[in-house]
Amino acid sequence: MPRQISMRSSERADSERTSEPGQGRRACALRIRMAPQDREKLIVEHAMRFFALNGLEGQTRELARSLGITQSLIYRYFPSKEALIERVYEKWSADYWDAGWETIIRDRAQPLESRLLQLYHNYVRVTYNDIYVRLFMHSALKRLPYHARYVGQARAQLYTAIAAELRVDNGLPCFAEVPMTEFEAEQIWAMHATVFQLGQRRWVYNLPVPSDIDELMAARVHAYVTSAPAQVAHHLASRRSLKLASD
Repeated sequence: MPRQISMRSSERADSERTSEPGQGRRACALRIRMAPQDREKLIVEHAMRFFALNGLEGQTRELARSLGITQSLIYRYFPSKEALIERVYEKWSADYWDAGWETIIRDRAQPLESRLLQLYHNYVRVTYNDIYVRLFMHSALKRLPYHARYVGQARAQLYTAIAAELRVDNGLPCFAEVPMTEFEAEQIWAMHATVFQLGQRRWVYNLPVPSDIDELMAARVHAYVTSAPAQVAHHLASRRSLKLASD
């Protein structure tokens, strides 16, 4: 997976101590008799944080040691380290996605700006998280598919819904006439990516971030709903003119 994100050993030790307050409890839990599905679940939950903090190069031997179990017990549940990482990313994808986000966007009982404010209020609380950000980065740096799948899902379900609702609100051509364009997708991505970029600053670059992220997102949303309609209208009109000229 991603290129190793190096940490000095002292930093890694400090990070693990501060980020694993329940490590001793989990180790005790694994030493007692547990149902197989519960033990597997606990291994995956711990592995998410372990790989997020140590990189995907982290050794299963160290993972087992931190859990207070043998390395062979991990391989009883997962045939390889790659299989464990696959399960970690399955959980990551599920934990940091809410199927209700698209429903919020399409609820026309509220103005579009209100819907987007609600969406990003929820989105911040789900994804503004060190585990989400670090595992996303590890997948990207290792050229694995998991981060790209997540972005693809966001584009297919959220970006298209936002673009469609903006067109409806402003009397612009529907997708049946003109499918969502790259221009529209990039406008939405610029707004949507704000949360992740703040997460990178905080948990990857160790740089300061605003104290009120909701306020910042409200400004991003307002800028989008006030400026995008005219820009999209001009963009679609230009495409229509080019098409007529080519015909």
